Amino acid sequence: MISKILVANRGEIACRIMKTAKAMGIKTVAVYSQIDANAMHVMMADESVLLGPAPSSESYLRSDIIIAKAITVGADAIHPGYGFLSENAEFARLCEQNNIIFIGPPVDAITAMGSKSTAKKLMHDANVPLVPGYHGEEQSPDFLQQQAQTIGYPVLLKASAGGGGKGMRTVFNDEEFQEALTAAKRESMKSFADDHMLIEKFLIQPRHIEIQVFCDNFGNAVHLFERDCSVQRRHQKIIEEAPAPNFPAETRDLMGETAKKAALAIGYRGAGTVEFLYDCDGRFYFMEMNTRLQVEHPVTEYITGLDLVKWQIDIANGKTLPESQETLAFSGHAIEARIYAEDPDNDFLPSTGSLKVAHAPPKNGNAIRLDTGVQKGDEISVYYDPMIAKLIAYGEDRQTALALLEGALQEYRLGPIKTNISYLLKVIRSQAFINADLTTNFVTQNSDVLNTGTILTENEYLMAFVVATQNSFSNADAESSNNKTDSSVFYTTNNFRLNHEQKRNVVITSNQTRLEGTVTNVSPDTLLIALDNKEFLLNWNIDNGVVCIKRNDISSSSAFFVDEHNVCIFGDNGQVLFDIVKPNFGENSNVDDGDDIIAPMNGVVVDVLVDKNDEITKGQTLIIIEAMKMEQSIKSPRDGVIDNCNFETGDRVDGGASLITLMKN
Repeated sequence: MISKILVANRGEIACRIMKTAKAMGIKTVAVYSQIDANAMHVMMADESVLLGPAPSSESYLRSDIIIAKAITVGADAIHPGYGFLSENAEFARLCEQNNIIFIGPPVDAITAMGSKSTAKKLMHDANVPLVPGYHGEEQSPDFLQQQAQTIGYPVLLKASAGGGGKGMRTVFNDEEFQEALTAAKRESMKSFADDHMLIEKFLIQPRHIEIQVFCDNFGNAVHLFERDCSVQRRHQKIIEEAPAPNFPAETRDLMGETAKKAALAIGYRGAGTVEFLYDCDGRFYFMEMNTRLQVEHPVTEYITGLDLVKWQIDIANGKTLPESQETLAFSGHAIEARIYAEDPDNDFLPSTGSLKVAHAPPKNGNAIRLDTGVQKGDEISVYYDPMIAKLIAYGEDRQTALALLEGALQEYRLGPIKTNISYLLKVIRSQAFINADLTTNFVTQNSDVLNTGTILTENEYLMAFVVATQNSFSNADAESSNNKTDSSVFYTTNNFRLNHEQKRNVVITSNQTRLEGTVTNVSPDTLLIALDNKEFLLNWNIDNGVVCIKRNDISSSSAFFVDEHNVCIFGDNGQVLFDIVKPNFGENSNVDDGDDIIAPMNGVVVDVLVDKNDEITKGQTLIIIEAMKMEQSIKSPRDGVIDNCNFETGDRVDGGASLITLMKN
């Protein structure tokens, strides 16, 4: 029997596995890279061992080191989680050779499903329906183009060794084929050291439906029903739900039995997921099989009431499946949203930095579940996947689950890094999602709703000005101070004045929007904000991390975070991040605005695109700066010639500094 599990992973999935192992009385061992020394999964484990430097190629992907560490600590089993080495047949083989139980499928099953072309052949032999396509070995460009013509456009080029959307291109006609093939092969070779390609018929309006299967060592197999994972961006899942809405019961049964047949055909063991494309005509086709636990497994756990990690461990311990297909049932509805550290307003660039705010939504009984591997104070680094949490809601029906998820997303506060919470709210509030009008083209079809940038409300920027003005408070002071009516000079938070009101110039930026205004302290709890040729007289209060403003007898409040550089306002539409632009008092403070390109914010120079004496034109991008992973291209206000570039790539700059000087006209 397994007594100690080494979890060969990190983040939320490592924490998830340890939670079940502990409940089963099994000791756990965490592995970590140098940058993860204080990570949540390390703190949760009974023991922990260092693998190496931060890059995954030197730590979490080093199967030799992981096996050696497992032997050293006496672990009799390894759970790989998902990602990293979870579908690596050689790693599973190393476990077997060292008498360590691999909590996953047999080596041969991983190998069979690891190659898309091999998997297609096996499924064809098992009479599992396949999308029409070419899965052979001949790879000459002309031959592949002939196959595409035979299949009929549009077609999908797919890397045989691929995953995660890498090495994948959609081709709509002959003219596009060779260029798309070259690009897909190049990307596949870079990602997988293999440029072997498959060609499949591209279905115009399919849904991505997957079936959770389990097999034991005694020839038994069950399916745990389906999940709809159609809402994807760049072939990456965003929202998953179970059961699939508007999905016929007879199709569910047939697809489930087909998935079991696929698993048994390769001698499967443990948890696996068989993924299908479900076409608008009611037919479905095998896409691939993931030989591991899926990211989205919590929605299946919710509707079945089962612990899938416990099932994995029990099967690895040689037990039979705890239930038969006839005894399995589901109830209710569950929806999962993946929380990524990325900036939806800036082409979803990853956002890194210190997580200074991590306020989880309330559990609402057992209706809300948060799977995460990060906590307040953790560093979100550039080395690993940007997913930092999964937020799951469960209700008696889809409408209830959807309402609960919306409320939980509004309550989930992370910052000052950027997250995709605002984007997720747009997705689940869209009429198409509410109507369950789901296809793998959902994001593209609803781009007019989803791709609108963050629109600042008047209240949000007024709150930001209030908080930025009070920025001389420490964050702790801002959260704890209750007395905002003390008029003594000892309470005054900024510069003391005898004969006139206190007044400050404040500049904040949010994405490409720059807001400049003045804030006048009319009384200890009253401010006059002059902004964009308008004046706003308002009462204000800050208490326990919440800013409240009242104007025209209407009160508004929002949670917030403030530090030296940023103001985060957490509202009904997610996080709005403002950068506080500091005045520059250095050598660049006296500049001729006509001849100097001024930094609009504090940041880091990403790239300098011009050199001294270059001739430039109005509107030309000269330099790119970044603040909290938000890039801004600084353009020339006129034609001219570069006199001097005052900064280099990697330099830090203050808002108001002269980035580039132009020669005088």
